Amino acid sequence: MTADRATGAAPPHAKAPHANAPHLNGMYLNAMHGSRASLASQVRTLVRRNLTHIKRMPEMLMDVTIQPVMFVALFAYVFGGSIQTGTAGGYREWLLPGIMAQTMAFASFIVAIGLTNDLDKGIIDRLRALPISRSAVVIARSISSLIHSSIGVIVMSLTGLLVGWRIHTDVPRAALAYGLLLLWGFAMIWVGMFVGSAMRSVEAVQGVMFTTTFPITFLANTFAPTEAMPKVLRTLAEWNPISALVQAMRELWGNAGPVAADAALPLRHPILASLLWSVGISLVLAPLAVRAFRNRTEKA
Repeated sequence: MTADRATGAAPPHAKAPHANAPHLNGMYLNAMHGSRASLASQVRTLVRRNLTHIKRMPEMLMDVTIQPVMFVALFAYVFGGSIQTGTAGGYREWLLPGIMAQTMAFASFIVAIGLTNDLDKGIIDRLRALPISRSAVVIARSISSLIHSSIGVIVMSLTGLLVGWRIHTDVPRAALAYGLLLLWGFAMIWVGMFVGSAMRSVEAVQGVMFTTTFPITFLANTFAPTEAMPKVLRTLAEWNPISALVQAMRELWGNAGPVAADAALPLRHPILASLLWSVGISLVLAPLAVRAFRNRTEKA
């Protein structure tokens, strides 16, 4: 008998248990004591794992806490005086819906990087050793990311109240605006899931997401009215899905009135347009993200 066996110590080459081992082992035991764990049970366990990771690394919340506050301060106090919106509430009230929509769009960036990190670090390989559906991993990531983004919505709302933003309508209309915002965030999460599964490195993800997300969020009515834009840019901005969402929130919260009669169709019917954009993106990207994830893990 060796010294390791006599003392019960692990051999020097043995790997330390992974930080998420309790959650994963729990799911494994469920499968061993009976039939395969249900998809809902798998998703619940993986969501708990993702949220525990955020709890242990609170700096992961900077993108939905510090960054939105910086944007609000920058545009409200630095550029706000030079941008005229023609609304009674002023630029600060007009600005907040745009900041919220932009932050939700940036959620795709964080999701893509997080998923690529899990793939690169072998966490997904550990999960594959257990009787877990690949779809459960993707669905759990989307749910935990939506919870993560919801924290940002709360932070931005509180920040808005501090700088003078107010909701001037009733509770149902205000709740509908928040619902559209979360639905948009859910759609953006699937964009991030698809990119994170398709790209092979964090650097590639950063390059793709940076060169697409920033132009999309700025070429819209997020920070400035589209009426003053050149004709081509105005057309692109008014057909941008973010513009429809922002206009819908402004109208539902009473931060701005309806747009001009010559505005593009999505801005004249922003609530319906925002709903269609978000649902359409989710219906298209969710299956593609699941397929890309399965292809990526099968080749790993």
